[in-house]
Amino acid sequence: MTEQSRKEPASGYGSLFLVSAPSGAGKSSLVNALLAQMPDIALSISTTTRAPRPGEVNGREYHFSTVEDFLAARDRNEFLEWAEVHGNYYGTSRKWIEDRMLAGGDVLLEIDWQGARQVRKHFPEAVSIFILPPSIQALEDRLHKRGQDSETTITKRLLGAGAEMAHASEFNYVIINRVFEDALKEFSAIVTASRLRFDKQAARCRDVFIQLGIPG
Repeated sequence: MTEQSRKEPASGYGSLFLVSAPSGAGKSSLVNALLAQMPDIALSISTTTRAPRPGEVNGREYHFSTVEDFLAARDRNEFLEWAEVHGNYYGTSRKWIEDRMLAGGDVLLEIDWQGARQVRKHFPEAVSIFILPPSIQALEDRLHKRGQDSETTITKRLLGAGAEMAHASEFNYVIINRVFEDALKEFSAIVTASRLRFDKQAARCRDVFIQLGIPG
């Protein structure tokens, strides 16, 4: 995004929400529930080289790619961010997010801490949220319960969880997912409050601000 396009007030900026968590903390379930409540928020669909899990559909959960195609797109600078996680590549479309936000739309991005750090370099105003489990035991139980990974993969994810959670301090907000309904309320409250910030309201409701004589 150019500096000129960032400053143009008539574009009506959308908000960008970055959501991270160790695998098994309940991030995807919370995101899906939030999007059901707020369908005007668009979920960014990442590209990945990992194999689809049972029930996943190309273009819905992820855009599934070969390593060769992913690296070629990376070299063409098509990703806003990219990272290698657990031996697989993940990347986020630069153009799709920029176009959506310039049109005034809100975007939610499920992302690991490395990717969130990269995105904040381009969008320092992004609202970042880290979701924690209430304990390591709860995390292990959830990973086994969802039945999507082998024992070797679960062990690998648990070993990596501590390193991932060490970066929670880089995020604006932290939700501890003890009770799903409570965590969802906290998630919704963060999004609602962020949308009511002065600059977002001035962009979305420009006619009201002009009518009331409030400089936006």
